[in-house]
Amino acid sequence: MTTTHAAASPTRLTLLPQRCTLCGTEYPAEANAICAQCLGPLEPLYPKHRVLPDREDIARRAPSLWRYREWLPFSGEPVHSHDTGFTPLIEAPRLAARLGVARAWVKNDAVSQPTLSFKDRVVTTAINAAHALGLGVVGCASTGNLANAVASHAARAGLSAWIFIPEDLEPAKIINTAVFGANLVRVRGHYDDVNRLCALLADRFGWGIVNVNLRGYYGEGSKTMAFEIAEQLGWRLPTAVVAPMAGGSLVTKLRKGFGEFQRAELVNGPSPRLYGAQASGCAPIVRLVQSGAATLTPEIPHTIARSIAIGNPADGPFAAKAMVESGGWGAHVSDEEIVAGIRLLAETTGVFAETAGGTTVAAAVNLAREGRLTADDEVVLCITGNGLKTTDVVRDVLPAAPVVDAKVREVAALVAERG
Repeated sequence: MTTTHAAASPTRLTLLPQRCTLCGTEYPAEANAICAQCLGPLEPLYPKHRVLPDREDIARRAPSLWRYREWLPFSGEPVHSHDTGFTPLIEAPRLAARLGVARAWVKNDAVSQPTLSFKDRVVTTAINAAHALGLGVVGCASTGNLANAVASHAARAGLSAWIFIPEDLEPAKIINTAVFGANLVRVRGHYDDVNRLCALLADRFGWGIVNVNLRGYYGEGSKTMAFEIAEQLGWRLPTAVVAPMAGGSLVTKLRKGFGEFQRAELVNGPSPRLYGAQASGCAPIVRLVQSGAATLTPEIPHTIARSIAIGNPADGPFAAKAMVESGGWGAHVSDEEIVAGIRLLAETTGVFAETAGGTTVAAAVNLAREGRLTADDEVVLCITGNGLKTTDVVRDVLPAAPVVDAKVREVAALVAERG
């Protein structure tokens, strides 16, 4: 699609209609994510001849994900969460050396506004979709970061929020949700049990469950990570991207985002190879890729990486397809490797990631060892959450800090001991 200068946007926020990704049936803008004809997922239907901005237009806009508003499922101006997105892309030469690649960058959504995770992106689009539909109550099924984000964004928007999480979620993530005053409910069982419950609740109460009946609009926020990577690299693409996978949507939307910028002629060159990372204790998408099977086999999660522990991921088959067709692959890593990945990232880049980030880094190490990342590669690692949310996983492996008197000779002795 040829890029032209964007015209002024109307002020009233409205949602785009949707279309089934499998059978093509079209639907009006509504809180619905499943096709009634074939049960396929719905996604927004963008006008064929919409006017798109060029690089200069985008560069003049505020540094948030709304600088790419023409690629988001709305007409008009956003009402809520104007400050999310445009997180740093940090070059990481020491990490590149450890991986044996030409260059490496960290896309650092660990500092995303306002809740320090990638989920702020998808909730930004979902909360505006809820506003456009006139929904006064939003909610989610979550393994942690989404719970934090929905509770925070709802509080800012003045909406009631009902948040459902597995009962054994990390304490920090429970606190980081409860503090916003949401209706927080712990559910006995795994994430998939929580998700099934939320699908029923969306029908029973008419709530906007962001990752259930608002999923088609919610997922589009993920594309903005791809847009930012391209712009922050000087309007070019890396050769490879490594990202964690829970439901699988991020990998699929990265591919969609890079493709949309290519079609708009904002970037040149081939799309990057996409690599998805999961914990070995819950890796149904990676095992689908590695086995070449026709269907995904659900798993019961057993891993410290709770934020990506989804045993029956909704977008798993689509993520597998995106990886394979891009020339990428999937990698799963043990809990011990995840902890090592957290430490490696911190010690080489100064970025403290939660377990999903440790999974991404550890997977990149293994992919490099297998020769899937090479000396010519320019790689972006997507870090999706802040390590302050999962401090418990590294607490017992870090060396204890010595205690000394306030005397130079005691510090001198430590210096000599440590060489």
